[in-house]
Amino acid sequence: HVQLVESGGGPAQAGGSLRLSCAARTGTFRSACMGWIRQVSGKEREGVASIDSDGETTYTDSVKGRFTISVDNAKNTLYLQMNSLKPEDTAMYYCAATYSPSQCRVRVFNYRGQGTQVTVS
Repeated sequence: HVQLVESGGGPAQAGGSLRLSCAARTGTFRSACMGWIRQVSGKEREGVASIDSDGETTYTDSVKGRFTISVDNAKNTLYLQMNSLKPEDTAMYYCAATYSPSQCRVRVFNYRGQGTQVTVS
């Protein structure tokens, strides 16, 4: 199984961009469905985006057209390009993985990293 380490969070202005990265400390992305989830303290966790081993992607409605998930298998790195950021995107973002296709389709994951904070103002 994968162990995941996120980077790239931080402060951003509304309308700006950030790119999150996720490296696999152990394991590989090749057979997994990878994704990003976010959570605001006191609120439910939200599956933001996913990409399966065939490259199929899904996004939650609120980020469609603004966020792009991608994976570089050669570097074993997952990315989330976030454009046109809004204050409501403020959250802790977690890189996540699942080996279940059914979970992948609904952006539910079994494994996640420690998270990186994104704050948009």
